[in-house]
Amino acid sequence: MSDLRIRHAALSDIDTVLRFWRDAAEGTSISDDHDGVARLIARDPEALLLAERDGVLAGTVIAGFDGWRCSAYRLAVHPDHRRQGIATALLQAAEQRFAALGGRRVDAMVLEANEQAHHAWAATGYQREDHWRRWVKPL
Repeated sequence: MSDLRIRHAALSDIDTVLRFWRDAAEGTSISDDHDGVARLIARDPEALLLAERDGVLAGTVIAGFDGWRCSAYRLAVHPDHRRQGIATALLQAAEQRFAALGGRRVDAMVLEANEQAHHAWAATGYQREDHWRRWVKPL
């Protein structure tokens, strides 16, 4: 995977990332717009990690840390680049970031119906916790 480059997203990447998520990510988020991603990058410039191969966006993960909890969101790999170790490389980069910040455990948001994602997360050592449920309220 020497041709894979992982870097932090910049404001100039936002439109590319939003297009990428439409093609590669499962589901949508209320924050999947220019302003939402811009706020993320402004607040934590190292949170949105991009994996590029030959200058083309191949994968993403948001590695958020609030000082208490490490959270992984938007792990997505383009269908043309799946099963090539990109998700693993992105998660390793996220975990390195979390460890450097003093994180102790990563929580990941994974859609219940996305069986393919379940396999990817399990292959990288993550385990499902069935006793938790997510509660949400849009603002």
